[in-house]
Amino acid sequence: MSVNDPSLESTPAKQPFQLGRLRVGEFLVRNSMVGVMLIAVIVFTVAAPRFSSPQNLQSILIAAAPFALIAIGQTLVILTAGIDLSVGSVIALSAMVSAWFAVNNPDQIWLGFGLGVLVGLAVGAVNGLLVARFNIAPFVATLSTLTAASGLAYAVGKGAPIQGIPSAYGELANTRIFGLPLPVWLMIIGLIIVGVILHKLSFGTRIYAVGGNPIAAEIAGIKVTRVRFQVYAISGLLAGISGVLLSSRVVNAAPSLGAGYELDAIAAVVIGGASLFGGRGSVWGTAIGLLLIQTLNNGLDIMLIPSYWQDVIKGVLIAAAVGVDVAVTRRMSR
Repeated sequence: MSVNDPSLESTPAKQPFQLGRLRVGEFLVRNSMVGVMLIAVIVFTVAAPRFSSPQNLQSILIAAAPFALIAIGQTLVILTAGIDLSVGSVIALSAMVSAWFAVNNPDQIWLGFGLGVLVGLAVGAVNGLLVARFNIAPFVATLSTLTAASGLAYAVGKGAPIQGIPSAYGELANTRIFGLPLPVWLMIIGLIIVGVILHKLSFGTRIYAVGGNPIAAEIAGIKVTRVRFQVYAISGLLAGISGVLLSSRVVNAAPSLGAGYELDAIAAVVIGGASLFGGRGSVWGTAIGLLLIQTLNNGLDIMLIPSYWQDVIKGVLIAAAVGVDVAVTRRMSR
């Protein structure tokens, strides 16, 4: 073969081009949900002009805020290749405990809010111990705490919602700062803090490492057990805050509060591009997934689309997001 063979000369030029094209294609696929959200916004704006009104856009943010907190926690858990099914029940239990304390101690309502948050942290810590210390599969461990926390929520209220909650209980969630309710600010602050943690701090690097390859992470000196415990504890803490905010917003607490919220949180994370196999995803992607779900819920409600069709649409989006993840994973492994 001649050293001047044109096939040899062209090979180095083709490889960077193909690699660049692969990366561009992967980027477009991974950010496809941004395009879906933009299309949804355009469609809803044309079909129902009041969708784009400032008041309605603010209502989307208000509805998204409690989901955002548990979705942030779910992101950290999923990045370690885990899952937290208990957050819906933790919301209910935290709300019930907080409201119960407020009814019996109307002069110490803020202490009740703190107690509700601590309840969420406690359940998260139990999840962390079951998964990290006792090596119980995350699905089984958090399913058990989901059931237990739900039972405790009903026990606190003796099977009924908390009655006689003082009106001051609603001050927390309904306080406005620069025109936006406090939960919206907490959502924004939470996204920024966790985004910085994941991409700028060593703790975020450890989370990605544990989810990507726990054995290699252990060899590298990362305490895998500690990281797993911490992400479940954080998830429980954020679920506790979400439960307090939700009950404060409506000045009500029921044992069924938060039912099914864990599924929407998982959906937001998956739609946002996180891999259920761990090690890949971002809180910014979760924010996009969350806003997409809330935008669809709001727009479809305005268009009077029945709730069961809304569930069908969300199911299709989840399936599509998982399909994208599998396709990209296979391409990267080649």
